[in-house]
Amino acid sequence: MYLAHSLISDSKQHHSQQPLILAVEDNDDNLLLISYALESLGCQFICQSDSSSTFLVAKEYQPDLIMLDILLPSLSGIEVVRYLKEDSLTCKIPVLAVTALATREDRERILKAGFDDYISKPFLIEDLETVVRRLLRGKLEPCFNDERLEARE
Repeated sequence: MYLAHSLISDSKQHHSQQPLILAVEDNDDNLLLISYALESLGCQFICQSDSSSTFLVAKEYQPDLIMLDILLPSLSGIEVVRYLKEDSLTCKIPVLAVTALATREDRERILKAGFDDYISKPFLIEDLETVVRRLLRGKLEPCFNDERLEARE
């Protein structure tokens, strides 16, 4: 079996309380942009450019969020999210569609397939960070609050 190339953020720089994000994107520039956004949020992350092992990686690492492109070379994001939502180990992991498919019909089809939220490319980093924070359901809040307190002092 072909194991997709993965980039795992440097765990020495991160604490275990930081959320872990699995990002699957076949465009290197977009993957780099996503990794910068996640790093600025203080997240640990695993980046993959191929979806063939996404399901296995999700089962093994149990990320707090999966960011998934739709148009991928091996398995589409729609196929991957169906596998994730059917398995008891991964069904509760929120999945964010990050895609160039931007019509209202595309959005409805993607959300109906099982994605928890959707952002279309090109996106603003601020918009991506907002959606990621919402899907992480407060797992970033302590760090965010500390930064706001420091800014007031």
